[in-house]
Amino acid sequence: MRGILLILILVVVIAIGAIATGFLNINPTQPAQAPAVAAEDGKLKVQPGQAPKFEVETGKLAVGTGEATVKVPRLEVRPANGGQQPAQPQQSQAQQSQTQPAPAQDGVADTSATQQ
Repeated sequence: MRGILLILILVVVIAIGAIATGFLNINPTQPAQAPAVAAEDGKLKVQPGQAPKFEVETGKLAVGTGEATVKVPRLEVRPANGGQQPAQPQQSQAQQSQTQPAPAQDGVADTSATQQ
């Protein structure tokens, strides 16, 4: 039930958008008339009604290709230090101690710092 309601709302919104933008133009050409019912001499007299008629004009979409010239910005990447290779950073004392095994304690070397 919710799905049907959602679809109905979506159709109404699309129709309102199409009419508001001028893509869809609806003009009535024949008004509606309700049927006439009358009771005379114990009998019913019924005259048929008439349904409305509309003239509907829709816009047209044209899809095609064409040539165009577009200016595109140029990107230059300039390395720092005037194009020279950057110097290798020196390792600090703390970093060097992490890469070297700790001194042996009780005759067993601690290699857990190098196993990363």
